[in-house]
Amino acid sequence: MIETPYLLFLGDAPDKLAAKVAQGIKDWRPEYAVGQLRLDGCNADMKLPDLTIAEAVEKGVKTLVIGVANRGGVISPAWKNVLIEALEAGLDIASGLHNLLRDEADLAAKAKDLGRTLHDVRVPSVKYPIANGKTRTGKRMLAVGTDCSVGKMYTALCVEKAMREKGMNATFRATGQTGILITGGGVPLDAVIADFMAGSIEYLTPDNDADHWDLIEGQGSLFHASYSGVTLALVHGGQPDALVLCHEPNRPHMRGLPDYQLPSLEDVRDVALRLAQVVNPNCQVVGVSLNTSSMSDDEALAYCKEVEDRLGLPCVDPFRHGAGRLADALAAL
Repeated sequence: MIETPYLLFLGDAPDKLAAKVAQGIKDWRPEYAVGQLRLDGCNADMKLPDLTIAEAVEKGVKTLVIGVANRGGVISPAWKNVLIEALEAGLDIASGLHNLLRDEADLAAKAKDLGRTLHDVRVPSVKYPIANGKTRTGKRMLAVGTDCSVGKMYTALCVEKAMREKGMNATFRATGQTGILITGGGVPLDAVIADFMAGSIEYLTPDNDADHWDLIEGQGSLFHASYSGVTLALVHGGQPDALVLCHEPNRPHMRGLPDYQLPSLEDVRDVALRLAQVVNPNCQVVGVSLNTSSMSDDEALAYCKEVEDRLGLPCVDPFRHGAGRLADALAAL
């Protein structure tokens, strides 16, 4: 188990989106987030106290969490002094990067000498099966997006909260490092060997009670040239009964791909539904989730209404406005 509370390390994150791991923890487990540590040039801010390692220890912090999700998931050499200082001060370190803490010789040696723990949460801990596509009991919702980092995890967490408030039987299923750090379990899907990715999601969402909803955290986008494979594994392994479309307005291009524009919500609706119906012919698109964080209140409401009128589906920013209407759409299935 990863000891709490946390000091969120933002490193030299170039923007807020690059620190989405820290943002997720701060938003969904604020009681764990004691403070943040930023290096020169960091352009992300969680609006938490800026602490040194020594100050964090004084406040009872147990683990430094690398809150950055950079392209390629690498540990920057510029971070090393801070990470070593954290170990020397008695902190453990947790990371969801592809570049494993345990593979960094200096960090591994220092942790061993000091009896500290390096937590690599993006390492599969189960020998997952190959997917078999068999129908499972219970119900499943999958969040699918126009791009990476548009709010798929937030959507599933918000829907879980709304469903539980309504007395419904629902469980958020984490499929990425941030969700795992928030909930304490899940599948680090993009670190699973390709042949077993869909099977890992079948494993994550097994047979359940007829009224139980698994709310599956989405990853990537079917339209993203870099990460579409992980999305399709979720679509087929999740065997969803319901899809929620996720989108962030005003993006100039796909995340990390300046030559690619975002697809329309209509495109995502049609393609994702067709692929989902391969494994579940009864799958339906039930709603739209928008990340309107860059908009004013009036702009957000107007945009939600425009999308709802255009697609004929309930459309909300679930983090800003609540996910009750999405929960109601699921309850109606």
